[in-house]
Amino acid sequence: MSVHDGTANSDAAQDEAATAEQLARLEAALLMLPRFRREVFLAHRIDNLSYAEIADRIGVSVRRIEREMARAIYGLHCAMEGRPLRRSWWRW
Repeated sequence: MSVHDGTANSDAAQDEAATAEQLARLEAALLMLPRFRREVFLAHRIDNLSYAEIADRIGVSVRRIEREMARAIYGLHCAMEGRPLRRSWWRW
């Protein structure tokens, strides 16, 4: 084993720990979203449903889905950056 092998293993372990920490923060941020907003976000990003498909399944307008997605993305961004939400933004 060379010196470089130990460094590579250490870097890989640090990357893995950073990824695990980021995933834990993302999960916590997702759980902080209101239930409806979280479900819309996950339906689009995980289940790959279009806004129209989500709106049709839930029985709301596509515009409502667009607003919920925008608010979900904003909320997740703030949570991941460690910044507080500006509740006045877009009449949260």
